[in-house]
Amino acid sequence: MIIKEIQEEIIDEFDLFDDWMERYEYIIENGKSLPLIDDVNKNDDNLIKGCQSKVWLHADFIGDKLIFTANSDAILTKGIIALLLRVYSNQTPKDILDAEPYFIDQVGLKEHLSPTRANGLVSMVKQLKLYALAFQLKNN
Repeated sequence: MIIKEIQEEIIDEFDLFDDWMERYEYIIENGKSLPLIDDVNKNDDNLIKGCQSKVWLHADFIGDKLIFTANSDAILTKGIIALLLRVYSNQTPKDILDAEPYFIDQVGLKEHLSPTRANGLVSMVKQLKLYALAFQLKNN
C-alpha cells in the first residue's frame, strides 16, 4: 500500500471516534501492535533526540524498502511512533522523503498533544526521514 493510502486509512479510522479520549485510547492500542525494536538495537545511537519520553528507532534496508522497528517507555508515545511506522515502514527511501505526514494535521494530533510531545512527534518524523535520506544516499 502506498503512503497516501495508508494516511487516508488512518484519517478514516480517526473519524470513527467521537472525542479525543477515544482517539487517545486508539493511539495507545496501536502501540501494542508496534513492531518492537530488537534489544540489541535499543541503544543510545537509536534514541531519538528531542522526545520527552525515550523512543528508540531502528531501520533495516531490505530489498529496496526500509523496515522500521521502534519502542518507547511511554504508552502514548509508543502509539504515536506505531502510527508513523505504519505510514513509513516498508516504503522506499524516495517515497518516504517525498511524503509529508499530512494525516497528523488532518486528525488534529499535534494540537491535542502537550508541547513537549508535539516536539517529540516532529523529532520522530525527522528521524524517519533522516534514515530514508541516509539509505538513499548509500544506495545511489
